Amino acid sequence: MEILDILIIGAGPIGLNCAIEAQKNNLSYLIIEKGTIVNSLYHYPLYMRFFSTAEKLEIDGTPFISPAPKPGRQEALEYYQGIARQRDLSIHLYEKVLKVFKIDDVFEIETTKGKYFAKNVVIATGFYDIPNVMNIPGENLPKVQHYYTEPYPYARQKVVVIGCSNSAVDAALETYRKGAEVTMIIRHSEISKSVKYWVKPDIENRISEGNIKAYFNAEIIEVKEQSVIFKDHDHQIHEIENDFVLAMTGYLPDFEFLRNSGIELNGECLNPQYNMETMETNISNLYLAGVVCGGKDTHLWFIENSRVHAEMIVKNIVSKR
Repeated sequence: MEILDILIIGAGPIGLNCAIEAQKNNLSYLIIEKGTIVNSLYHYPLYMRFFSTAEKLEIDGTPFISPAPKPGRQEALEYYQGIARQRDLSIHLYEKVLKVFKIDDVFEIETTKGKYFAKNVVIATGFYDIPNVMNIPGENLPKVQHYYTEPYPYARQKVVVIGCSNSAVDAALETYRKGAEVTMIIRHSEISKSVKYWVKPDIENRISEGNIKAYFNAEIIEVKEQSVIFKDHDHQIHEIENDFVLAMTGYLPDFEFLRNSGIELNGECLNPQYNMETMETNISNLYLAGVVCGGKDTHLWFIENSRVHAEMIVKNIVSKR
C-alpha cells in the first residue's frame, strides 16, 4: 500500500501550484480532479477576460505571456495546462473524490475509481461547480441556466438575466449585442461596484438609454414555461414574456464535502476553520488552498492572492517531518 506524502484534490491553478511545491521538496504527491485540468476555467464564458493582469495570474514564477492587457479564458487554459505538461505533474483526471477520512495518522481517500492513502491532504476544489440556487418554482425548467458560455443561442430571444455582478453584466451585454431582448432583475439598488471598470459604464449606459431594461431592488419569484414573475421595489407583481433565464446568482463551495471531511464551518457564511499561517484546518494535516477558504464569501480569494497558499502548506508539511 503506497502512502503518498500529499494528495491534492482539485487541479485548478492553486492545486497545480501545490503539486509544484511538492515536487520542489521531493514529496510524493498526486492531484485528483473530477474534470479536466483547470476545470473551472474551462467552463468559464468563452470570451471572458480576467480582471487581473497576466503577471498576477502566474504561478511558480513561470511567465504568463499575453498580448492583451487582460488575458482571456483561452490564454489561461493554454498557460495552466501548459505548465502541467511541462512539469509532467502527476494528475488523475475525470475522477471525483467522494470521501476523505483519517485513520490514525493516515488519510484514506475514496474516489469514483479507487482508494488512495496519504499523510497529508490538500483541498483546493474552488467553488464554481455548485450554483447558488434561488429556490423558486420553475427553477428546474430547461430554460433556466446557471452557467453562461456564449451569446449565440439567445439571438432574437427574450432573455432575463438575474444578478448585477461581472457574470450577469457580461451575459446581459453580450446577448443584447447578438439581438436578444434583455431584462435584468437585480436585488440591489445599483450595478455592483466590483464589475470590471471598463465594463461598468457600458452596462449603465445601455440601461440608461433603455436598450437593456433593468429592475432594481427587485426579486424574481417564479419561472414559467413562457414567462417569469417578479416583484419590484414597491412590491408590485409583474409578469413578462420570456424564453430564457440566465441566473447569474453566484456559486458555492461543496460544504457537504467539507463537513464530511471533518472541517468545522463557522457563522452564516460557513467559513471553514483553518490556520491562516499554515492553511491547516481543525483536522491535523488536512489543508485548504485557494477560494474554497472563503466559505460563502467567495469574493475574498482569487488566484492572485491565494497563490501563496501552496508554499505555506508545503512549508508546514516539511517542518513536521
